[in-house]
Amino acid sequence: MAAEPHQRQAQPDELAELRGRAQAWLDDDPDPASRDELRGVLDRLPASAAELADRFAGPLTFGTAGLRGPMRAGPNGMNLAVVTQAAAGLVGWLAAQDTAGPLLIGYDARHGSKAFAERTARVATGAGRPALLLPRPLPTPVLAYAVRALGAVAGVMVTASHNPPRDNGYKVYLGAELGGALGAGAQIVPPVDAEIEESIRAVGPLATVPLGPPGEVLGDDVPAAYVQATAAVIAPDGPRDLRIAYTPLHGVGAAVFTSVFARAGFAIPGVVPDQAEPDPNFPTVPFPNPEEPGATDRLIALARTIDADLAIANDPDADRCAVAIPDPVRGWRMLHGDELGVLLADHLLRRGRSGLYATTIVSSSLLRALCEARGVPHAETLTGFKWIVRAEAGAAELVYGYEEALGYCVAPGQVRDKDGISAALTVAELAATLKAEGRTVADRLNELAAEFGVYLTDQLSVRVDDLSEIGTTMAYIRSRTPKTLLDEPVTSVEDLAPAADVLILRTASARVVVRPSGTEPKLKAYLEVVEPVVDEDVAAARERAAASVRALRTETAAALGIW
Repeated sequence: MAAEPHQRQAQPDELAELRGRAQAWLDDDPDPASRDELRGVLDRLPASAAELADRFAGPLTFGTAGLRGPMRAGPNGMNLAVVTQAAAGLVGWLAAQDTAGPLLIGYDARHGSKAFAERTARVATGAGRPALLLPRPLPTPVLAYAVRALGAVAGVMVTASHNPPRDNGYKVYLGAELGGALGAGAQIVPPVDAEIEESIRAVGPLATVPLGPPGEVLGDDVPAAYVQATAAVIAPDGPRDLRIAYTPLHGVGAAVFTSVFARAGFAIPGVVPDQAEPDPNFPTVPFPNPEEPGATDRLIALARTIDADLAIANDPDADRCAVAIPDPVRGWRMLHGDELGVLLADHLLRRGRSGLYATTIVSSSLLRALCEARGVPHAETLTGFKWIVRAEAGAAELVYGYEEALGYCVAPGQVRDKDGISAALTVAELAATLKAEGRTVADRLNELAAEFGVYLTDQLSVRVDDLSEIGTTMAYIRSRTPKTLLDEPVTSVEDLAPAADVLILRTASARVVVRPSGTEPKLKAYLEVVEPVVDEDVAAARERAAASVRALRTETAAALGIW
């Protein structure tokens, strides 16, 4: 980040202080390449003052999503020094819990991922803890599965999921001993994140962190076990006649995905050829997230070419699943996360899967209506799978969870996290079953709309440069809460502060949930309208719902004081 012309020039004493901090970092950095990079920034001073200040603005914070940031030298980036410190802090925290099991480590194919995984293993063994490494770059769900299957005390996944190519990250999962029944193989939640962060900050000079042997590199039996278990998620004797187009978006999903589908009895999906192999530069997409405009253009083109029944995309670490269908009215289109979430729940219910169905407070309320109509328990949690998999409702056991951001958990007894591969297989089972009955996924969506009404969701996101703007905007809407939305009285205002910075507004036919993003500098408003179907005219109800959502976007923006 080069300094912009309008930025205030750093004063001599500020430059001296920055130089001193950078030199101290250089003296402790174990990576020659990283040291050379930082020296290059120092050599360009004072022109590079803004960039240097950003690199040293503060350390990456270890939160419930672990670490995530750009690959660059300095404490405010992902690099070998930061990972060494994080690993030492994690291993120290595990020791303080008086646990003895192995640390399991997985990694994707991003820049630096393998080196970060190997350094984590050496830090663990240097502290006397066994370290197990997955044999190659693999999807995040394989790591989450293996934490449970191998009885690891904890797991680390080196990945930045669907972030831009310049980023990497570091996620932590807990085993049964520390995670308990609901959190075995799940991501960490407070207060564990704060405890690990405190342990990380207590790590001394990196030269004093002992490095042991490289740990044990596991064989192919671990991913093979995941493939076998995932293929068994669906019924063994169901229809399999389905043509599928697939893309891993340059990530690590393709080999495991195709193996799962083959073992389950489906024809090998057609894979977008120039996105099939892992590539950390993600050259064919502007942003490696299937939710982003343009990310699935090649997938849809392939689906048309091979006359597919279904098109599926995983994000780069394959924990999310996006699906496109051929809609007779609208042509090929990507399903909204809520549409797929409810379709999967409906399919599992029709298969007789009884237990707790869970989603988040920002996802569609249609899941609640569906569960109430079918007589099964339902729960809503705060945003994030770390909360979904810990959902409780009496003695009911969680059997399905989803969030609108393309995350689905169809087999929580195997993977206590979102899993884009088992979700893809389950939606393929749904589509093949419907096809055998002479129906389509679009037909089933229309049937659900006819039964429950059209539940249409949308999102309003506001990206900020200054994080304080988010707090200002949240304070603004709390002090000026609208009395009406869509010409209906606001009947409920639910403020979840201080437990969570979330505000929920409801009318008879609409809901607005406002919250800061947990992973990006954004304020988000999640919108939902419910439109009844009159005279079995689903298309007309969809048009009315779309018009209402557009109006609700405008009113919400005004309520936030941003337009």
